[in-house]
Amino acid sequence: MKIKRALISVSDKTGLVDFARGLAKLGVEIISTGGTAKVLREASVPVIYISDVTGFPEILDGRVKTLHPNVHGGILAMRTEEHLSQLEEHNITPIDLVVVNLYPFRETIAKPEVTLEDAIENIDIGGPTMVRSAAKNHAYVGVVVNPQRYGQVLEALGEKGELTGDQRLELAREAFAHTASYDTAIANYLGSVSQAEAFRPEFNFSLVKVQDLRYGENPHQRAAFYKDPGITGPCIANAVQIHGKELSYNNILDANSALELVREFSEPSAVIIKHNNPCGTATAEDLPAAYRKAFAADTVSAYGGIVAVNRTLDGDTAAEMAKIFLEAVIAPDFTTEALDILTKKANLRLLKTGELTEQTNDVLEVRKVNGGLLVQQADRRVLNMDEVKVVTERQPSPQELKELIFAMTVVKHVKSNAIVLSKDGQIIGVGAGQMNRVGSARIAFEQAGEGARGAVMASDAFFPFRDTIDEAAKAGVKAVIQPGGSIRDEESIQACNEHGIAMVFTGMRHFKH
Repeated sequence: MKIKRALISVSDKTGLVDFARGLAKLGVEIISTGGTAKVLREASVPVIYISDVTGFPEILDGRVKTLHPNVHGGILAMRTEEHLSQLEEHNITPIDLVVVNLYPFRETIAKPEVTLEDAIENIDIGGPTMVRSAAKNHAYVGVVVNPQRYGQVLEALGEKGELTGDQRLELAREAFAHTASYDTAIANYLGSVSQAEAFRPEFNFSLVKVQDLRYGENPHQRAAFYKDPGITGPCIANAVQIHGKELSYNNILDANSALELVREFSEPSAVIIKHNNPCGTATAEDLPAAYRKAFAADTVSAYGGIVAVNRTLDGDTAAEMAKIFLEAVIAPDFTTEALDILTKKANLRLLKTGELTEQTNDVLEVRKVNGGLLVQQADRRVLNMDEVKVVTERQPSPQELKELIFAMTVVKHVKSNAIVLSKDGQIIGVGAGQMNRVGSARIAFEQAGEGARGAVMASDAFFPFRDTIDEAAKAGVKAVIQPGGSIRDEESIQACNEHGIAMVFTGMRHFKH
């Protein structure tokens, strides 16, 4: 089907003039609306105003301009004898190519000062209607919603004067994805400003592909990375890779875990993640000291790990990192000296996030299960010292209490059942992902060795029996933090009193399955 007439109406005018000139050179008649027509006329591209096609002016501040039979009849008509005769009867000319992208709704709602009225005015009506009409009739009509397609379309028309059926089908798929994403953004925004229930009867989200990945968790699994364009702020999806080879599926998972833990701390901090668990975490008076402490926590597991820091990465810290093999380093920024050091490692991935001064607007966690999704609020509760309840005879010292808060912050990011031992702002033992809590504790004690003496212990959930407390006493633990809530809490409290251990309850569980 030869392309003789095109309708162009775009908000994103990237490449517009060159594309329209290309169409005009190929003899394609161009219809256009409002701002698009103005740009084309100023560029001396021949264009017919939409009002000359409809015989009706744009009204209601431009809300109504393309909703007309002369437009949609021209787009939706099948090129059959019956439909063409109806077009002729009503003096409607077929439209063979629709080039439309929509009002910048996402860009509008991303502005901090946006009002509901502003958002509503940037909901496109005519645009999605034309896109859907053309996509439905893709057997006869081409539809272009992505400026990156302009070159491909011009090339095809230059060779044959038309698009192939496969090309029209792929453009139609992209068009429906475009309108679906647009409607999802609108629905989610209106949901965020309404007072309705947090979890509605339907759950919609729309993501865009960042990149194909070489494989997933394992080489036999295909994978890709997608991001939510509506999420603003520093996060792994918005980070910029400035050096190194392509991120893998597992790199992205681990980098996300590292970043989400390190941003919990206000002091200079470093986190080392291995297999989605922190093997090293520490805070200190400066970043080099924090990294050295994090690395010393588990020098074996740190090899091949992923590191995140919450300060601009300096040359001294970079020099320490360069001593071992790391998969990736994530930081708010990098000094020139740090880059000079780390970019000598050709494969080391370096990711810049920007300042970690605030969380993103991504407040939900979504996990896929076979046939559905689990959706929950993100676990972002921050524990304050005045929220804990001392339940033992011995009171923790102010320094112990600070250490307990540090350990509980880390344990929140460890796979359940989770136990963390810490001392002087440094984790020294981690037990993760075991089927029983005492098993996790024994792993942490074994890792810490003699370092457990005088350390504090955090547990992500309550102790069902006193056995973990008894093991902690043997290891030399002096203070414990846990949620509490077991029917046997008194047994654990009694065990702590017997061993002279201070214990506090938080009333807040942090399972991470």
